[in-house]
Amino acid sequence: QAQLVESGGGSVQAGGSLRLSCAASGYRYYTYDMTWYRQAPGKEREFVSGFDDDGSTNYADSVKGRFTVSQDKAKNTLYLQMNSLKPEDTAMYFCKAGCRDKSSGYYFTLWGQGTQVTVSS
Repeated sequence: QAQLVESGGGSVQAGGSLRLSCAASGYRYYTYDMTWYRQAPGKEREFVSGFDDDGSTNYADSVKGRFTVSQDKAKNTLYLQMNSLKPEDTAMYFCKAGCRDKSSGYYFTLWGQGTQVTVSS
């Protein structure tokens, strides 16, 4: 069964840092386009960061210059280094990926359960 597991969330003061991880598992599946999203209370889920098809990184304007996305393809793991955190970064952070069944070719989108990030002023 394909699964995404996020970790690394926590509570920090403004200006602090956290590093999130998202590990994909499931030997029957190929994993593509791993991306970070976040959702604050009462708000829509929004894109944070990910990779374009050419491998270049992409960031929401609100996190540019503060967050850095990286991945270890051998480990099927996506990371998000978050520096200079602000109270407005407080949200549940989710990982999303495209998965393809190696046998059937069936493609679907998978979400992790999320990891909470809380930034206090």
